[in-house]
Amino acid sequence: MIDLYTWITPNGRKVSIMLEEIGLPYEVHPVNLGKDEQFEEEFLAINPNNKIPAIVDRDGPGGKPYTLFESGAILMYLAEKSGKLMPKDTAARFQVIQWLMFQMGGVGPMIGQTHYFLRNCPEDQPFGRDRFMTETIRLYRVLDKRLGAAPYLADEYSIADIATYPWIARYEAHRTRLEDYSNVKRWFDAVGAREAVKRGMQIPKG
Repeated sequence: MIDLYTWITPNGRKVSIMLEEIGLPYEVHPVNLGKDEQFEEEFLAINPNNKIPAIVDRDGPGGKPYTLFESGAILMYLAEKSGKLMPKDTAARFQVIQWLMFQMGGVGPMIGQTHYFLRNCPEDQPFGRDRFMTETIRLYRVLDKRLGAAPYLADEYSIADIATYPWIARYEAHRTRLEDYSNVKRWFDAVGAREAVKRGMQIPKG
């Protein structure tokens, strides 16, 4: 059993999608960011960085409970534990890892900043908004080029796609038209049609 500490954010939904895909049993523990529950001592004992998601694997290495935070690390751990969505072949494995790192270092933080500045930047102070919107466009172009050469980010469906999808699912919030990136749209529709993805995107409820 996996205890999943999460909220209704792209990073949180990466892990719920992964758990749905691999079929491991899990229990959801919502951490309401709007109520600052991530700063409560009970959660800080699990993740001292006060961010979601985090997991506790009740049957971790050596049969002991194992706590893990950072969404990319959690995806890699669950892929290794289940033997799914991460190739064994070295070249294919690092293809997945590089696109996972692309999401962790680019798509997530840069698009997240775009969301922040589009919501909060005054119209007469456009620097932050324009800077991160320009970077968002660049990232979409990288994704579109890659997805014009392969059906998924690492050729076959993997944790790289799972990590990236929930961020692209907020395309309206970062004022992007998927129709302008036909390969991204084709990929987005294919990933979004998966039943595990549909279920994972609804966790936690509300």
